[in-house]
Amino acid sequence: MRLLRIFPDDSKFRFVRWRVLSFPFSAAISVATIVLFLTVGLNYGIDFTGGTLMELQSKSGKADLASVRETAQSFETGEVEVQEFGQGGQVSLRFRIQPGGEPAQSALVTRARAAFEKDYEIRRVETVGPRVSGELVQSGTLGVVLSIVSVLGYLWFRFELQLAIGAVIGTLHDIVLTVGFFLITRQEFNMTSIAAILTIVGYSLNETVVVFDRTRELLRKYKNLPTDELLDLSINSTMSRTVMTATTTALSLLALVLFGGQAIEGFANVMLFGVIICTYSAIFVSSPMLIYLGVKTSTRAAAEEKAALAAKAANVSRRPA
Repeated sequence: MRLLRIFPDDSKFRFVRWRVLSFPFSAAISVATIVLFLTVGLNYGIDFTGGTLMELQSKSGKADLASVRETAQSFETGEVEVQEFGQGGQVSLRFRIQPGGEPAQSALVTRARAAFEKDYEIRRVETVGPRVSGELVQSGTLGVVLSIVSVLGYLWFRFELQLAIGAVIGTLHDIVLTVGFFLITRQEFNMTSIAAILTIVGYSLNETVVVFDRTRELLRKYKNLPTDELLDLSINSTMSRTVMTATTTALSLLALVLFGGQAIEGFANVMLFGVIICTYSAIFVSSPMLIYLGVKTSTRAAAEEKAALAAKAANVSRRPA
């Protein structure tokens, strides 16, 4: 019985030559993400900003956003964000941190419950103070930074320095584009988002290590092969595994997006995007980057070094006494 092959084993696609398009594309998206981050900013959730989040479900079908907004603004608690989400009839309210500390926040929740419980079911209430939100920001940022440093240390131990740097560049690329996803979609950025980013870091590392491990084997086997051809060979030889992994993971995440419900939908959306980006970067960013990081077969490196020494000796001999 012949096994199913999503990607042919004997493929000879020249992936590396597409770096003339993938590098400018990734650079443009990364720069745009940084600009949006500095100008527009992320849609931080209560975890990071502090305040109170309330989620309501209308008891009579579609929610009246205008009425909900008018009622919330009548509390005179400062700026209030009112948004509809889900299939219909679901509304989220975000109240800023109130002067007076925890008693003031509790009084606000009580007042809001009394105002909305007649027409809406109170599905969720979360209150986070400024001190807790600040600690969460620091912890989340520290977690991402430490994960990247750990990746660099692991790859430096596992591979040569050039391969480690290439893998870290690919991982940073995936993180930046994932942040761009949050900026463009305006999806709430909270502690679950940090968990999604850390998971994407692990997936990106996994995809890159598989390709680089084959690259290291081929560097020892084909000592005279040009670097771009060797990288194409390593990508093609692992492409069947890469496509199978990405496809099965994406299908699982798609099921979570469609049927997982509101609690996990945001995480699944980010992860689905991350799987696509990680697969793209492992093929079109991390591997071609090795060309510019000086990765060569041992024979070619020795030949280039010998040619450079010969040229230097020839220049010295031509100098007038």
